[in-house]
Parts: sequence; structure tokens; C-alpha cells
Amino acid sequence: MKKLINHPEGFVKETMEGIVAAYGDQVKLLDGDYRILLSNYKTREDKVAIVTAGGSGHLPMFLGYVGEGLLDGCCVGNVFASPAAAKMADMIRACSKGKGVLVLFGNYGGDKMNFELACETVEMEDDIETKMVIVKDDVASAPKVEADRRRGVAGMVYAFKVAGGAALKGGTLAEVASAAQHALDNLRTMGVALSSCIVPQVGEPTFLIADDEMEIGMGIHGEPGLEVRKMMTADEVAELLFHKISEDMPLVKGDEVSVMINGLGATPLEEQFIVYRRIHQILREKGIKIYMPHIGEYATSMEMAGLSLTIMKLTGELKGLLDINARSPFYTNYHL
Repeated sequence: MKKLINHPEGFVKETMEGIVAAYGDQVKLLDGDYRILLSNYKTREDKVAIVTAGGSGHLPMFLGYVGEGLLDGCCVGNVFASPAAAKMADMIRACSKGKGVLVLFGNYGGDKMNFELACETVEMEDDIETKMVIVKDDVASAPKVEADRRRGVAGMVYAFKVAGGAALKGGTLAEVASAAQHALDNLRTMGVALSSCIVPQVGEPTFLIADDEMEIGMGIHGEPGLEVRKMMTADEVAELLFHKISEDMPLVKGDEVSVMINGLGATPLEEQFIVYRRIHQILREKGIKIYMPHIGEYATSMEMAGLSLTIMKLTGELKGLLDINARSPFYTNYHL
């Protein structure tokens, strides 16, 4: 295992310390607790708070979206592991502004169990109202008739952005939760992996794949996908991902969408843009407009090679909320 770390046990703590050292004007730790990152932006105090949580190893996912017009707080666990319910409860308390807290996170067993306990705790002990919205955008992880079993992956970023915009506009907790769910109802994601990743404390690849093969539809923790295929060209990958998503969420002439090409950790931007080029061609040929494309690393899996495609079908409400100013150390669409 070759990694630029000191000791595997210090991976998460030292990552958090590095983020705060670099961006201390924008984010801070809760009372020095390296598991909990809070926004340092001065924003309206009479708004719904939005929080998330999940395992480390997916940066900028989770931690990277704490900021203005996005998340108010994030709690992280060890690599690919849920944080404790008590830490989640501490984060919710710290972020609450008296208007309720939206808990927005991916559909993973540990996160769901611990957030349910955390929400029960703050509601009982602190009288903080919470609502949960769970991200289930990965079309490869379950068929459409079993969509409630799907994993939450890169589409979560759009949910953060839309919910953050709704909160800044002064929406109630119910309204902010509804906006997040509206985004999730209109987006789908699917990815491909070219290589595995190595969890620092494990020291060996999560899964094995031959040099001339790729995994179609893998999970961001290395969960099995739909199938293993021989390597494909960028255009073939783009066409496959688009086909799988459009099968699940039909797109027609006149639709407007936002597209995200998300690198999983070790895929050069050049390759991501080659894939986006083909997606752009496909959508243009079908008479579908693209608004605010996202190309880059938004939800990674350590040093996994590969990428995912997310398509969000836009409504007037979603487009307006997507356009509201947002900025964090890792994400911005700020309009001067």
C-alpha cells in the first residue's frame, strides 16, 4: 500500500485538521471535535438548518458541502463507516437555529440507524424538530420496483444544493424537505469503476479487477455492480450510462437537465470531459437542454478509478434553487 499518510489510525483526524487549517475562515470544528465540521459563514439566523453525515473517504462528499447555501454541518466516521449517533446528535444541536433541522443523507444501514437514534434524542431532550430525507439515486443498486433499496451516491450533491437554496429563501422545514425530495425524485445516477481503492486501515484493495476489465454499476464502497465487462471506450461508457439512466427516468425532447460527471478519485479531468462530450452530444441530438453542468470530483471513493453520471431533470422550482448562490471550500456557483 502506497499512501501519503502518517499512520492509518490518524487518517480521519489529520484530514480534518488539514481542512480546518486551510479553510478556517469558512469552516470550523465543534469544540475541537474532529468528527464534526460546522459552517463558519455568516448567514441568516432564522433559517432551517441542514446537516448530513457519513463515512470518511469520499471527499468532497459530505465534508466538502458545509458552507453558505449548502450544509450547516457534517459529522464523519472512519473510512466507509458511519459516525456514532451521539456525535450526530451533537451536530444537530450545534446547527439548530430554532426553525428545525433537515437531516439529508445516503441510504446506508449504519447512517440510517444512527441518524434515527440521534433525531429521537434531540427531539426528546432538546425539543428540536427534525425531518429526514434519504438519498437513493443509484439505479444500479436495485430495480425500479425496489427503489427504496437503492444506495445514495453523487446525486446527493444536487439535493444539498437544492435544499440549501430553499433554506436560504426562508422555507419552512417541511418546504425545505419537500424541495430536497423533489430534486431526488427527478435525478438518477450510475457509475463504472476501472480499479478498486484501498482503505488505509485495511491496507489492500477492496475488490480485484483485471487491467482489461471494468465494473459496471459498482458502489462507492466497492459494493458489487451489475456486471464486469471488458474495457470500453469513453463514448461506449457514456452511452451505456445514459441508456441505463434514461430507461429508469425517461427524457424527452424539450426537457432541461443538469448533468454531473463525477470522478471517483483517480480519473483525470480530461477523461471526464471526453465522457461529458458524448453525453452532451446525445442530449443535443434528442433536443434536451443542459443547464449548469458539473464536471469534476464531487463524491469519490478514495483512489478508485472510474466515474459516475448523474442527470437531474429540471423543473422551474429546481432550476431556480440550483441557481441560488452557494459556496464552500470545495464547491461554488457564486454569482457576483
